[in-house]
Amino acid sequence: MTLDGPRRPPLNGGKPRKLVVFLHGYGSNGEDLINLAGQWARDLPDVQFVSPNAPQPVPGHPSGYQWFPLTRIDPQETERGARMAAPVLDAFLDAELRRYQLAPSDLALVGFSQGTMMALHTGMRRDQQIAGILAYSGALAGREALKNEIRSKPPVFLIHGDRDDVLPPGFMFDAAEGLNEAGASAQWHISAGIPHGIGPDGLELGGRFLHKVLSGRYA
Repeated sequence: MTLDGPRRPPLNGGKPRKLVVFLHGYGSNGEDLINLAGQWARDLPDVQFVSPNAPQPVPGHPSGYQWFPLTRIDPQETERGARMAAPVLDAFLDAELRRYQLAPSDLALVGFSQGTMMALHTGMRRDQQIAGILAYSGALAGREALKNEIRSKPPVFLIHGDRDDVLPPGFMFDAAEGLNEAGASAQWHISAGIPHGIGPDGLELGGRFLHKVLSGRYA
């Protein structure tokens, strides 16, 4: 199975020197997040942005895709689903790095909701460490298993709205604790007044995080 979706080339018109891959949420598609590239491209002019559609269509939603079926937010269901989808995402990331002749350290993942579950699950288990993971409004799938399966520890920034009633903020704190238990760490930020979405502050802070990790200045 091959993933693909909207792409936005570097603003400077040159060869990509860095790669940002967006992972959208349940029932959405690659078009939903690729527009974020326009918000960040000025500060990341040499970045290739890619926003693949998830591998499975959502029944009854012609333009909606899912990384895995999700009937309820259950730890066993999300872990099982993330494991099922991880090989497809891993293969896509490897192919994109080859396409643009870039190293794993040139790659950052940006996830939203179910896409955040995939970014955290896959990013922490890759053999070679990527530059960073920006995780909006999501959760950590497979928290207990991560302790034994973690292979790399890229910088992680968790951002969540305090009015999120789809995945309440407790999921963000659970993710931070789970990463810490696995020997990794994460910054986090709560966006006041924001439901299940990305607020202006989250957008600005996310852009700063990507600039730091992709420039090697993260500390």
